[in-house]
Amino acid sequence: MLKLYDYWRSSAAYRVRIGLNLKGLDYESIPVNIMPGTDEQMREPYRSKNPQMRVPALDTPQGLLTQSVAILEWLDQTHPDPRFVPADPWLAAQVRAFALTIAADIHPLNNTSVLTRIKLEFSASEEHVGEWYRHWIKLGFAALEHQAEQRAQTAFVFGDAPTLADILLVPQMANARRFKTDLSPFPCLVAWDENARKHPAFIKAAPENQKDAVKS
Repeated sequence: MLKLYDYWRSSAAYRVRIGLNLKGLDYESIPVNIMPGTDEQMREPYRSKNPQMRVPALDTPQGLLTQSVAILEWLDQTHPDPRFVPADPWLAAQVRAFALTIAADIHPLNNTSVLTRIKLEFSASEEHVGEWYRHWIKLGFAALEHQAEQRAQTAFVFGDAPTLADILLVPQMANARRFKTDLSPFPCLVAWDENARKHPAFIKAAPENQKDAVKS
């Protein structure tokens, strides 16, 4: 069985949970608490297993895979139904571009390690950290919303079924809500997110439904 090294609030791990659920694959979730002060990802035995010291990581019969987008691409190639990335090259490129705006532009600047560094090295207050977080989300979302306005609205980002774009969008929207981001300028993104979160695969993957979730 696949083993997912996971953390309930990690948006990158959330992506992989959605992907595994969409493919209908059984997996064992192994929680790794990445909260500052606990930092299980930086300690043994996880550190030796994954020297990148991040989650998620997926233990497969071939070995360990890291990086959520790479994991999702592997799942799509080894279990091609349903597809995360369309067969049409132009549409596939659009799906990847949407997803990478989140994975490469927004998320790295708002990662836990970056926020911790800002606090420790620059004495940023919680208010300043929140402003930093929201700035990068709003910048990236504005670009995605503008692109969305150029085409007909669909149930999911690129049609009638979830793709890699939806898998990346929903966790980032969860982060945006957690940091009290005003989402009213992004009605297309909000509509896609609301629709996707009704899908059973997304419901099962939601942070609050994980075994290590901290109930507020």
